[in-house]
Amino acid sequence: MASAVPGILLNDGRTIPQLGFGVFQVPPPQTRAAVETAIEVGYRHIDTAQMYRNEQGVGDALTASGLPRTDFFITSKLNNDGHLPDDARRKFDETLKALGTDYVDLFLIHWPLPGRYDGDFVQTWKTLEEFYRDGRARSIGVSNFTQHHLGRLRAETEVRPAVNQIEVHPYLANDELRAYNRDNEIATEAYSPIAQGAVLNDPAIEAVAGQVGKTPAQVVLRWHLQRGDIIFPKSSTESRIRENFDLFDFELDEPSMASISDLDRGEKGRTGANPDSMNWIPNA
Repeated sequence: MASAVPGILLNDGRTIPQLGFGVFQVPPPQTRAAVETAIEVGYRHIDTAQMYRNEQGVGDALTASGLPRTDFFITSKLNNDGHLPDDARRKFDETLKALGTDYVDLFLIHWPLPGRYDGDFVQTWKTLEEFYRDGRARSIGVSNFTQHHLGRLRAETEVRPAVNQIEVHPYLANDELRAYNRDNEIATEAYSPIAQGAVLNDPAIEAVAGQVGKTPAQVVLRWHLQRGDIIFPKSSTESRIRENFDLFDFELDEPSMASISDLDRGEKGRTGANPDSMNWIPNA
């Protein structure tokens, strides 16, 4: 089943599965079971983060699967309290230990934190470049970076981010930033792809779902795939995990795609924090 998932070629020559399984807000005690179910369904791309506190559960599920490490694409992200170089190095080592692996496929700066560390996410990125060069992070990228954040990296560093993980869904299409990513050969990963459920009762989406005989969630996830987004919906429920993987036996026509895209509300549709004002650090 995993072979049904298309891949996206990254600017460093590696390929990432376009559909993955996310563990954001999956409680640590439930993470292993959820990931084991996802693996059984066919997912091979798993997205976690230090901030989620469930890397250990992901690692336990990978080990329990008995599958080769090379079968998986594993992403994690640097916590907001780890931006200083020595802290980033220590936390990266902790991630590898928790996941039970000697490398991650993708490692991201989780937030730029413009009001912390003198706004110097460049030094943090240069530390990630170390992990990339020594092979312990096969690809590196960022999350929640806007055009001006990415512009600084382009001007001041050597390695271009492979991906930018940003909030994208029908109520926040984020097309301007997606276009910037595309023009700079940075793949877009769309988190909160169904707006934490907010879009599922929208009449336009329900209408498309009725036309194609799929659920509203499947329709929205298919919309993302056809736009070229990398997605990793999360759930702890087996039926939903299976439903979110069942996206490859139908396509949305152009009118259906347009009716969903027309739901964009711009910044008013954002469900998470704004990257230009998000400066939270745990225990700070």
